[in-house]
Amino acid sequence: MHIPANVLLIVFNICWITLAWSSPTPTATKWFFTSQDVNALHSKPADQRVFYGYDPLQFGDLRLPRSGSGPYPVAIIIHGGCWLAKYANLQNTAALADAFRDNGIATWNIEYRSVDNNGGGWPGTFLDVAHAADFLNNLAHKYPLDLKHVIVIGHSAGGHLALWLAGRHHLPPNSELYVKNPIKLQGAIVLGGVPDLLMFQKQGEIMCGTDVISRLLGNIPEQRLIHYRQASPNELLPLGVPQVLLYGENDLVTPSSFSYAYSQQAIKKGDVIKLAEIPYAGHHEYNVPNSVAWPTLQSAALLLLQH
Repeated sequence: MHIPANVLLIVFNICWITLAWSSPTPTATKWFFTSQDVNALHSKPADQRVFYGYDPLQFGDLRLPRSGSGPYPVAIIIHGGCWLAKYANLQNTAALADAFRDNGIATWNIEYRSVDNNGGGWPGTFLDVAHAADFLNNLAHKYPLDLKHVIVIGHSAGGHLALWLAGRHHLPPNSELYVKNPIKLQGAIVLGGVPDLLMFQKQGEIMCGTDVISRLLGNIPEQRLIHYRQASPNELLPLGVPQVLLYGENDLVTPSSFSYAYSQQAIKKGDVIKLAEIPYAGHHEYNVPNSVAWPTLQSAALLLLQH
């Protein structure tokens, strides 16, 4: 079903206005999923683990739907973990990738070098994510992938990387992160993500246990502002693709307040934005199929892939 862009704009903006004026829902329970809980979830194995580079961490897990012959729409999935490998890897999004595969969507769940890996940080983390996404062009020669219908879904720090991936076509040619003709995306879904790196810097120190934003942008203070302008999604607006920003009502790591200024700025610049707060969800429910966050996430992905 084709949904005109102006209809998407109306739907997404209504959701934004509703959220802006809604009151928080009382918390029903103090128990929320942890990262360890998510890692322990059952998921069927990937069809293929494929390396997109030569480093041991430059790989992704490709899952193909079991029904039909394709070509299949694709969701690039990017895990979070404070941009730190010690907190998360692609196992944290394996169950999510598996669930979308069962929804008829091919999933490319990617690994990348984090700031605590050799070669990670600036520019390695960004180049890994970019190369992994563009590697779909190679995969499509062997597997039935529909590259006209590709979205990106990112959790937490991966949410920042998902938005950056959607906006990197604005990078100047002299940027270390510039890639000619990046893969075209139909939309981006952010799960408790970070759309403004500097706004999150103090929160990141508290939640990640280190000044992870400075580590991500590089060790030379004079260069950090330059890198920020190339790495922070708010600096790349308008992204030019629909964006769905989902936040748990009880997410203490990245509360929805971190997205308000970004969403307003994006809308003013012409982007299509849906910002929604999920009642009874913390920071990890997004990655749990059939959790309170799943119906909204599932609907958003299917909607973005339809237009």
